[in-house]
Amino acid sequence: MERWITALFFSLIVFAGHAQPAYRRIAVSKDIELIQLSESAFVHVSWSELPDYGRFPSNGLVFASKGEAFLFDTPMTESLTKDLVSWITDSLKMNLVGFVPNHWHEDCTGGLAYLQRKKVKSYANQQTIGIARSKGLPLPEVGFKDSLQLKLGDRTIQCFYPGAAHSTDNIVVWIPSEKILFAGCMVKSMDAKNLGNTADGDLKAYPNTLRLVLRKFSGAKIVIPGHGDFGGIELINHSLSLLK
Repeated sequence: MERWITALFFSLIVFAGHAQPAYRRIAVSKDIELIQLSESAFVHVSWSELPDYGRFPSNGLVFASKGEAFLFDTPMTESLTKDLVSWITDSLKMNLVGFVPNHWHEDCTGGLAYLQRKKVKSYANQQTIGIARSKGLPLPEVGFKDSLQLKLGDRTIQCFYPGAAHSTDNIVVWIPSEKILFAGCMVKSMDAKNLGNTADGDLKAYPNTLRLVLRKFSGAKIVIPGHGDFGGIELINHSLSLLK
């Protein structure tokens, strides 16, 4: 009996060592929640409702350091974006200094007009700016073609265009200090059964784009999809399997 109890004790230690850490969750409103990934990084999850989909969540990222913060993707509406920005400034005590959308869709740029009124500088793939212009949408200020490196204090933010996938303009954002990859809608959560909306994407290019992301950011510890639960590199492999 004593040996059995000892074996069970060590089994529990091993299990605890491999268990996913419990992340702090912060309720901003009934439609916005933040999940703290590290001292500096938060997933923002906002819920919206569409006639064809019902109520669904969308993910974005807040990265903060030394009194300043960057926002990656807005919620779908200006009202939700205002609530999120108010939390960043009032509760997190950070000055929002920059914004980068993953692509041109509303679940990435729905709050851009509000950010522009707040004088938040915005950066985007040049293709995103071109599509937004053609559709009469608010335009991000600074464009880039293949990659863009931003600084937040002594931290580096890398924005990279790997090719068309969910949309023709989708990018990924890599935070080296946190080993966090914000992949957006090109990557699906583990419970996703299909690729979702690909009407503005490129299914032919999609697998090569994902393989490039997998090679380039193989050291990612946390991968954040556009919708659903975040995880690790397995989310990219799962997305590749959905393409088959």
